[in-house]
Amino acid sequence: MTDKRILVVDDEPHITHVLALKLRGAGYTVETAGDGEEGFEMARQTVPDLIITDLQMPYLTGLEMCQKLRSNAETAEIPALLLTARGYGLSPEDLATTNILEMLSKPFGPREVLEKVNAVFAGDSSAQAEAA
Repeated sequence: MTDKRILVVDDEPHITHVLALKLRGAGYTVETAGDGEEGFEMARQTVPDLIITDLQMPYLTGLEMCQKLRSNAETAEIPALLLTARGYGLSPEDLATTNILEMLSKPFGPREVLEKVNAVFAGDSSAQAEAA
């Protein structure tokens, strides 16, 4: 078992459900939010060890949420993995204003996400390098 807490933020309930099941099965504590605004508020309240967020969501996009978290002293160091539609990328400027370590294209496999999460917590520098 691990003491790491992960916040999964996506406006598609089946994605949050599948990821939460996979991550909980691996021993992580998982919370979920249905949009960027809710995710931002939950992250401020609980300060998770990692955030997995969709890019395109109502109220705040995943990028906007990560930018707001980075500018808040309590949440500035929370790393994030970004889920996005194929072919969508972020500019170096966008990445510089967030703690997004890597982007994963949809569709993705829950096992792939778990491998990325494990790499982040293991301090695997290749996870950080792939976002750039």
